[in-house]
Amino acid sequence: MKYNPIKKVLILVTILAVPGFLYYLLQDQGKNRYKPLPIFGPKQVASTFHSKRGKQIPDTIYHEVGNFKLINQSDDTVSLADWKNKVVVVNLVDGKADANSTNAIFNEYKDFKAYQKNDMVRFTSISVNPNDVLDSVKYLAATLKAKPKKWDILFGDSSSVFNLVRKGLLLDVVEVKNPVRKMIYSRKIVLLDSQHRIRGFYDATQQEALSKLDDEIKVLIAEELRNVKDGR
Repeated sequence: MKYNPIKKVLILVTILAVPGFLYYLLQDQGKNRYKPLPIFGPKQVASTFHSKRGKQIPDTIYHEVGNFKLINQSDDTVSLADWKNKVVVVNLVDGKADANSTNAIFNEYKDFKAYQKNDMVRFTSISVNPNDVLDSVKYLAATLKAKPKKWDILFGDSSSVFNLVRKGLLLDVVEVKNPVRKMIYSRKIVLLDSQHRIRGFYDATQQEALSKLDDEIKVLIAEELRNVKDGR
């Protein structure tokens, strides 16, 4: 077999070029390319623009959770300001019913403990039971070993709670009074970014959805860290 120096050079060039080409595909003017999570809810085109590759692109105004004031298991007021710079994972509970059954979603969520020491991630359960009082929420929190400021169990007047749930989190909640008074509410978990935008909905009754939630919490953390690094 004859020695072919040209073939050898081509192989060497290919070996050296492929990593650089892959790196180029993953970079965009020094920034990592990645597929961000979608942003849910109504949106509208803003009157402002941003520039991308020399083109003027109109900005988008996305749906954000509005301000609220509810009470947690420590009798502290929790508002939107407490979620500043946080990735927040939210679900709905019926404080009294879940205290009796201990069937709160995050208690079942096997990966919850992995985020216990991550200050960027916060969990919140909002009771939709208008009859909940501090004692019932305290009992639920103690049963679930939910620590305030890490896993808040929130309650308040029905007007404030329903407004946050329906208009902010875009979830359903209905109070049925006949024949027995009970609350019918969404079993979905909501993932919020640091700008209080909805980045995901997850069916809490499906293990596959919980696994997806775990993956997408990590994706959102990476996105938030990139934004901090880029000064956004």
